[in-house]
Amino acid sequence: MDEQTREDIKKACQVLREGGVILYPTDTIWGLGCDASNSDAVRRIFSIKQREDSKSMLMLLDSDAKLNSYVPDIPDIAYDLIDMAERPLTIVYDNVRYVAPELKAEDGSVGIRITKESFSKELCARFKGGIVSTSANISGAPSPSSFKDISKEIIDAVDYVVSFRQNEQIQCKPSSIIKLGAGGLVKIIRE
Repeated sequence: MDEQTREDIKKACQVLREGGVILYPTDTIWGLGCDASNSDAVRRIFSIKQREDSKSMLMLLDSDAKLNSYVPDIPDIAYDLIDMAERPLTIVYDNVRYVAPELKAEDGSVGIRITKESFSKELCARFKGGIVSTSANISGAPSPSSFKDISKEIIDAVDYVVSFRQNEQIQCKPSSIIKLGAGGLVKIIRE
């Protein structure tokens, strides 16, 4: 990891700890992020996106070992799904704890993705907590597939814009989403 990337991670962590909002590359598309346990920061992302707060957002973690902190009853199949996933996979869990109430869906569930991408993984590891990840767009507008597709309105609304990967032209896609529920329920939400 080069010096600029280390500085990006250091500055992003500082902004997250201070309750700020960042714009950063993830294992899928560019995202808006904040401390997943900070209610004010989560509400601010809803405001930036001009999104109803009844629509849930997800959280990134750097390792499946940290899932136990947030999800008291992890279905065994979750680990198999994480290990077998060939592309980024968000799993929606019930009864998630230690997150801002605003991050939870109406049924109390939260989507969590274990990121394997180098930057977001290191960011989560250094931050030592869950980081909100939601597409960097106004609600209803197309999700940006690269940094150049992000509107000036979004860029101007955040506290820190990560410089890493801004020049990449890779067309990224959102993650697959699976909901795991009681009694072994498995529901595919987005393939």
